[in-house]
Amino acid sequence: MDPIFHFLPDAPKPVAPYSHAVEAGPFVFVTGQLATDPDDDTTPIPHGIEAQTRKVMDNLARVLRGCGMSFANAVFVRIYLTDFKRDYAAMNAIFSSHFTDGRRPGRTTVGVTDLARGGIVEIDLIAFRP
Repeated sequence: MDPIFHFLPDAPKPVAPYSHAVEAGPFVFVTGQLATDPDDDTTPIPHGIEAQTRKVMDNLARVLRGCGMSFANAVFVRIYLTDFKRDYAAMNAIFSSHFTDGRRPGRTTVGVTDLARGGIVEIDLIAFRP
């Protein structure tokens, strides 16, 4: 089976040459999302970890919807924070609200030195299509 490369009109404009998601067999690999505005790419990224995390999760949901999926399909997530100690707890509170108890994806969270567009959080994920 050949991979399916998804470029979705409802998702944020990519900041580099990549697909929003790539489907390979039952897995969908969703590209890392920043807190960019999918309706107006010139809108500045919101200030603060809470606002950025909400926007990132909204952008991930848009990509998943465009692939006919939701957060319930997520099996693994990677989170990148530019200030791990300052932002981990607040990001985690917002992130966890998108998943039900007993059905949380595997996860890795790492601190990084910089993200595109001046973002302070970026999240990518792998989803499973049963």
